[in-house]
Amino acid sequence: MLYKPSFYKLLCALVLFAFLAGCGKSKDAADSKQGDTKGKDTKQAEAPEPPVPVTVEAAVKGAIDHMVTADAVLYPVNQSNVTSKISAPLKRVLVNRGDHVRAGQLLAELEAGDLAAAVEESRHQQEQTQSALQTITGATIPEDRTKAQSDLQSSQQALETAKHLYESRTALVREGALAQRLADEAKVAMVQAQSQFDTAQRHLEGLNQVSQRESVRNAEAQINAAKAHFDNLSVQLSYARILSPISGVVADRPVYPGEMAASGVPIVSIVDISQIVARVNIPVKEAMAIKAGRPARITGPDGDIAGKVTVVSPSVVPNTTSVEVWVQAPNPGERLKPGATVRVAIIAETIQNTLVAPVSAILNSDEGGAKVMVITSDSIAHERRVTLGVRQGARVQIVSGVQEGDQLVTSGGLGLEDKAKVTIQQPKEEDDDDDDEAGK
Repeated sequence: MLYKPSFYKLLCALVLFAFLAGCGKSKDAADSKQGDTKGKDTKQAEAPEPPVPVTVEAAVKGAIDHMVTADAVLYPVNQSNVTSKISAPLKRVLVNRGDHVRAGQLLAELEAGDLAAAVEESRHQQEQTQSALQTITGATIPEDRTKAQSDLQSSQQALETAKHLYESRTALVREGALAQRLADEAKVAMVQAQSQFDTAQRHLEGLNQVSQRESVRNAEAQINAAKAHFDNLSVQLSYARILSPISGVVADRPVYPGEMAASGVPIVSIVDISQIVARVNIPVKEAMAIKAGRPARITGPDGDIAGKVTVVSPSVVPNTTSVEVWVQAPNPGERLKPGATVRVAIIAETIQNTLVAPVSAILNSDEGGAKVMVITSDSIAHERRVTLGVRQGARVQIVSGVQEGDQLVTSGGLGLEDKAKVTIQQPKEEDDDDDDEAGK
């Protein structure tokens, strides 16, 4: 069958119309879809950001302790290396390492038979000198005094007789009844009697004033010398008994019975660890605030022990810029051992009426230093640079930058921008079960 040309033209027109209609619908659909996407983006851009949830805590006025912490080495509160003061063989030792001893307890004995004999001899010598003194004071001096008095009386009587004889002969010579020679002989006898009397008198005076006193003093000096010799030997003998000068624990016993205990060589070493002393080196700048008597704590393997500062060295440790400080604390059960390393925390001073904030509110500033985020009454966060002081545990002193009562962000402040909108939340409370477990 043959078709006419007009029919072909009509068919081509219909196909072209259908094609153009389909393209128009696809374009309208694409335009419609693109319009919807742009509308959604515009709505999202125009929507405000949600407020950031944070927790806050107010900066308050209060007291805070200036804590100085450092590592320290433990030492016993007292120790003694017991030595022998004489050289002698060791007879016996009564203690061993680890034994607890008390002050005055017998630790060891030395061989001292020769010293005991010397002490006995010296004792007898002392008794002899005492006997000699009693003889002098009880017999010799009274006898000498009696004899001197008797001699004086005899010489006095002889002098009086000689005087009477001379006077009578002189009278007879004047009367011419006696020769002058006999009178002269009587005069010579009288002069001799006078000389004997003067000698006896001076002897008695010297005996009373000097001789007897010096004899007693000489005898007493001999007694004192004998006593000093006896005391010296007695002390030497007492050195044979080695006694503990302090109470404590025997840390070492290097010698054994039969060995020679040389003078100055330790026989027993004793340490008193009922109290422990932590010696710590503190920088000079921080040590200036530490005084003796300040409270402190020693942290060891078994926990904390309360103590106090007993010594602050007045000079700097050579070749360092630190000062040695001693912290003394009780050592119940002797758990802390000398030579161990512990942590010491000293309360150098207590700062009153200062601004205190939690450490969790402190952030690192981009420009260096520290900053905090302060929340105002309109729930807007404001960044503030702060100057910090001392720190005690979870609290820190703020010297400048905030005021009392300012609400500081303690949680949620990391990455929080200045002037950001926030919402304040209450701190999360632990569950009852957690509280019970923590209590247990």
